[in-house]
Amino acid sequence: MRILLLGSDISFADKVFDSALKNGWNINHVKDLIAARLALLETSYSIVLIDNDLSSKFGLNLLRNMRAQYDVTPVLITAESCKVSERITWIDAGADDYLLKPFEFDELWARVRAVTRRSEGRMVPLITWGDIEIDVVKRSVTRAGKPVRLSDHEYRILLTLMQGKGHVVGHEHLEAMMYDGAATIESNTLAVHICQVRRKLGAGIITTAYGQGYLMANPC
Repeated sequence: MRILLLGSDISFADKVFDSALKNGWNINHVKDLIAARLALLETSYSIVLIDNDLSSKFGLNLLRNMRAQYDVTPVLITAESCKVSERITWIDAGADDYLLKPFEFDELWARVRAVTRRSEGRMVPLITWGDIEIDVVKRSVTRAGKPVRLSDHEYRILLTLMQGKGHVVGHEHLEAMMYDGAATIESNTLAVHICQVRRKLGAGIITTAYGQGYLMANPC
């Protein structure tokens, strides 16, 4: 089993790391949102653990973005807070389980095993628009059956527009999906990436709604 741990509490992370190794599991610890996003892009994980000692905004941003991108990797939250409202927020955002500190590691790993077992039967649909198809598990794009190589930002733009189902998607929403709010965006960055998507998929595939945003053109 390969585990990604997101959290800023080094002492807690070290304990989780040591316990995971004793169980023969690989674990990668990252301390911020950008590192977590890169880790998920580079590696397929069995489960993501988010320690809520990290600012909940960052953890929630990661979780919500994962689910928006149809990433069904199980997510388990660990936290000291016992507020019902906070647990509900995480569960509604797509978390699979929520474990209060302090806890025994045997319980943590039992919950990890249970969550990963439940996730094995999940089905993720292919996203299609005309002859364009996105496999959200493989993060691959094809047009008319032929593979199209997109950068991460280009992929996120295309997926977000296709999720819009022909409706206008605003500039701010597209930028938020590209960067998770974790970077300063230059004024022309979105337009540059849109241009690249058009170049790779066809100039008429994306329509500009001037002053509003972009939308997928009606498929032929």
